[in-house]
Amino acid sequence: MAGTLLSGLTGLNGCSKVEPTRPNVLFICIDDLNDWVGCLDGNNQSLTPNIDRLAEEGMLFTNAHCSYPLCSPSRISMFTGLNPATTGTYDNFLPLREAAPNAVTLMQHLRAQGYYTMGTGKIFHMEKPDPLSFNVEFQPGFRSAAPPNRPVNGLNLHKYFDWGPVDVPDSAMHDTAVCDWAMQQLEREYDSPFFLAMGLFRPHAPLYAPTKYFDKFPKETIQLPEVIDNDLDDVPQLGRDMADSIHWHQPVKKSGEWKAAVRAYHACVAYADAQVGRILDTLDQSPHHDNTIVVLTSDHGWHLGEKERWHKETLWEEASRVPLIFKVPGLTQANTQSDAPASLLDLYPTLVDLCDAPQRPEIEGRSLLPQLKDPAAKRSEPALITNGEGNYALRDSQWRYVRYADGTEELYDHQTDPNEWTNLADSPDHAATKTRLAQWLPVH
Repeated sequence: MAGTLLSGLTGLNGCSKVEPTRPNVLFICIDDLNDWVGCLDGNNQSLTPNIDRLAEEGMLFTNAHCSYPLCSPSRISMFTGLNPATTGTYDNFLPLREAAPNAVTLMQHLRAQGYYTMGTGKIFHMEKPDPLSFNVEFQPGFRSAAPPNRPVNGLNLHKYFDWGPVDVPDSAMHDTAVCDWAMQQLEREYDSPFFLAMGLFRPHAPLYAPTKYFDKFPKETIQLPEVIDNDLDDVPQLGRDMADSIHWHQPVKKSGEWKAAVRAYHACVAYADAQVGRILDTLDQSPHHDNTIVVLTSDHGWHLGEKERWHKETLWEEASRVPLIFKVPGLTQANTQSDAPASLLDLYPTLVDLCDAPQRPEIEGRSLLPQLKDPAAKRSEPALITNGEGNYALRDSQWRYVRYADGTEELYDHQTDPNEWTNLADSPDHAATKTRLAQWLPVH
């Protein structure tokens, strides 16, 4: 396969037959994947049989959220175990080692504990290598095929804000090459436990995928997200600014491209799911099947017109909720779920626990090991989501509380209002709920 090895193979003994005593880890991160997967019931038209199969084989966190709804801040937070408010990482422009020069990443920590660490695809933003994290890192030397005569949607809003089918086989897509390399690593023997991270770019925009995936979703059958008129009327100005409906949503509505965009998102998710199926099939057939933890998640969600928003970078459910699945041999029970609030910040301490490595004192997440042992185990701490300096959301098992930098607020009861249509923040009846949740806001 064409591509570039970004660091050496030091420490690998491909001929060894020694079985590692500590578990391996296969970590799958899918970019911009919201709750439109079958096991999360986010959209009943989604086709994700392989992600759903993994959820059936392991444990699904149904209330998992990113720490920041943007690629680089989310990934830096996820792999350093530090909140964006701690590192001051609020955009895509600050690389990992500038944002957190002294941080020890999850992979770096496990590597120091004897793990052989490998990465491919989008792990850190823009697929920037991190030699401190990985013994070996591979990136394909090409980008995915694209349709001619772009933009396909005719909107000319942004080079990435486009969608449409590409008449090519899967092999012409970047993520297929990423998956190919990861599969090859699973077929090898190792003389130490390994950590293999595979990052898929789709369904990140532009929403291009092979035609066969679009064919699974005839345009005339596409259902639009459930929305209401004037949804933003009870939202503070900073929230309306995040929605930015004039810039994105109104042109999509006026052009008649809304269904085409939803169709394209479904197609890209189906394509990504096919790659997940390939890597899971390879693991099942490999000698590592019985001793490999599988974790699947996304860096954040994505809006497709809900709250008049396209893109991410809001403090609402569509931008923060992500799939989070663990399959831990000998620990997780098949087809189990936890509704306890979980954060991607919790992945670092959880995997450190599962890999029998020492915890690091600076880590700000909390291990999900109690929930993995007992899906009914509760958590008092809500998931914290940041979007820009001083803007936060807190999500527990029932409520989403939003506080903006200017002190304005939103509060939604997910038991009665899962679409977050009615802002209860000004109701005296819910003052105690706001006070209880506000104690978890960052103080620095």
